[in-house]
Amino acid sequence: MTDIVVVGGGIVGLSVARAVKELAPGLSIKVLEKESTWGAHQTSRNSGVVHSGIYYKPGSLKARLAKAGNAAMIRFCQEHGIAHEVCGKVIVATHEREIPALNRLMERAVANGIEAVRMSGAELREREPHVHGVDALRVPSTGIVDYSEVVAVLARLLTEQGVELHLETRLESIERTAGEIRLGTTQGIFATRFLINCAGLQSDRVAEWDGQETGSRILPFRGDYYQLRAEKSHLVRHLVYPVPDARFPFLGVHLTRSIHGDVHVGPNAVISMAREGYRPTAFNFKDAKDVVRSKNFWGFARNHWREGVAEAHSGFSVRAFARRLQRLVPEIRAEDLISSPSGMRAQAVSSEGELVEDFQLVVGRDSLHVCNAPSPAATSALELGRYIVQQARQAQGFPSGSLALDMWQEPVDQYQSGLCEI
Repeated sequence: MTDIVVVGGGIVGLSVARAVKELAPGLSIKVLEKESTWGAHQTSRNSGVVHSGIYYKPGSLKARLAKAGNAAMIRFCQEHGIAHEVCGKVIVATHEREIPALNRLMERAVANGIEAVRMSGAELREREPHVHGVDALRVPSTGIVDYSEVVAVLARLLTEQGVELHLETRLESIERTAGEIRLGTTQGIFATRFLINCAGLQSDRVAEWDGQETGSRILPFRGDYYQLRAEKSHLVRHLVYPVPDARFPFLGVHLTRSIHGDVHVGPNAVISMAREGYRPTAFNFKDAKDVVRSKNFWGFARNHWREGVAEAHSGFSVRAFARRLQRLVPEIRAEDLISSPSGMRAQAVSSEGELVEDFQLVVGRDSLHVCNAPSPAATSALELGRYIVQQARQAQGFPSGSLALDMWQEPVDQYQSGLCEI
């Protein structure tokens, strides 16, 4: 029987396994992933940005772990020869009415200990000559990386440390007997003393199988991306973001130069009828039924239907997508955009239809469930993994072992806002 099984082989699940080996190297651990590759969903289908932590509510898990995670991710890339760049980004106010929101972001930067530099429109044009803006913030600590390369290194290191990694192993059931949890999978039964659920898009379902009430549901938001044609890539030098719209709490369509040299634009945020469907027309009956039967969805739709309609329109019309980009870079035309693989955001939504803003962990009996870990989870992953294991260690039934209790450098009670004990 295994001491700990982690369900989910994205960057968070692998980081949790890494943290277990740091905290309690004597414990046996397995990671189960239903896909044939590591990080097949949210990890590898994103902008590849190493976020600074500027956006998040001061004192929240996201704010604290994004800042620490940014530094940890850059160190990890340096140590293991993973291509990355700390290129910085600009957050651009394209109209005078956006300046108050930009001011609030500057206040958050100060509160979160994030370096940010105010820029006039003229200073912005010196840095990004093709970007239109009346005011801006430059955030130097933002970087770029290919997270697929990060998870490949994590998987290799874990194998070398004796962690058992199982691809193409889909979880199908959870049963409890005296002293063990029996996980039914497509590759047979795995018995474990403790379960850590990092299943991302499927995390609420895994929690339900384990008998845990999370207070929220995962709504899958598809994010559509385009790529600028090579001859237009000069229009963006680094990373360019709009001021977020407080009415619709996502970052907005932005332009990011990848570590491979191309420029991606997006994503929008459209509720999908398939949790792992990356096309606008993707449909899964079970997923769609869960959405339309969910009061969480109807509450969200009631609160944000206007913004949702606009997001959906841009998901089907490249011209609508281009118009959103033209606010930032007026020279971009629809014909400059090449369709690029979409991503999916596993976003927890409360029963009142409000987005769960912070990371959310639910502690069960002999288990811990990561119930909300969207962006900046990739940025935060190495620190988030350590935090998750520290919380799991306090749960009933966590396997005993030689624990390196001094591994966490900050007091755990500073991070309690993300913990929900059942």
